Amino acid sequence: MMLIEQTSVPAAALPVAEFKDHLRLGTGFADDGTQDALVEAYLRAALAAIEGRIGKSLITRNFLLTLTGWRWPESQALPTAPVSAIVSVTVRDRAGAPDLVDPARYRLVPDSQRPKIVAEAALLPGIPPGGTVEVVFAAGFGPAWSNVPADLAQAVFLLAAQYHENRHEAGERVPAMPFGVMALIERWRTVRTLAGGPA
Repeated sequence: MMLIEQTSVPAAALPVAEFKDHLRLGTGFADDGTQDALVEAYLRAALAAIEGRIGKSLITRNFLLTLTGWRWPESQALPTAPVSAIVSVTVRDRAGAPDLVDPARYRLVPDSQRPKIVAEAALLPGIPPGGTVEVVFAAGFGPAWSNVPADLAQAVFLLAAQYHENRHEAGERVPAMPFGVMALIERWRTVRTLAGGPA
């Protein structure tokens, strides 16, 4: 399995100004935007860390999932949530020739933890020996920062603030995930129960 982020979070969707207020940057000084690139980098790093920890995508964007076989003949769990749409399913043979699958053959089963693509008939499209299937899907709470749940947005700010505060301490050991951040994201973490059941 290979998951690739096809579209990145647009800069316009990141709360750069709000985070600068959170850090109290520019208080008493002219805000000439010189810190914006650095602030954006901290926000992106915190966003990625929290998304990886909870198995959720905060800002909606497209992902490409490549598989050599379905997890189950009639369904396949998607590796992040929430998923709003299956954009396309393409089967490729050993030589890489694409075959776009008719959307009538599958559907999305939304779920806050483990969304799935399932067959509309008995089985999902077959994958040739040595071939792959590519599933493009849109995942995230919404396209804007205002769509992100408040506790997750606060967790991103807290973690990004830690990155900012420790920016000169590259050689020192810094806790990877503060307790306050962990407390905020705990209820969003995906519980993986693969033993004896579908995922």
